[in-house]
Amino acid sequence: MRTINIHQAKTHLSRLVEQAASGDAFVIAKAGRPLVKVMPIDALEAGVPRRLGFMAGQLSVPDDFDRMGNDSLADLFEG
Repeated sequence: MRTINIHQAKTHLSRLVEQAASGDAFVIAKAGRPLVKVMPIDALEAGVPRRLGFMAGQLSVPDDFDRMGNDSLADLFEG
């Protein structure tokens, strides 16, 4: 992620905001120290837990899932 100094960010704010809105996030720094991260408002926030069940109805688990591969494993250990 690129870092922009605060003076450059003030000078080119409109262009930088357009780029961030299109997905090109960046960090604004002052005296080389990162201060803020500019990113699209609909971007996935770091540290936000993912919602369980977001693929409900899109996947299926076979009824014998817990027995899948039993024969192969038995052959490996029992010969």
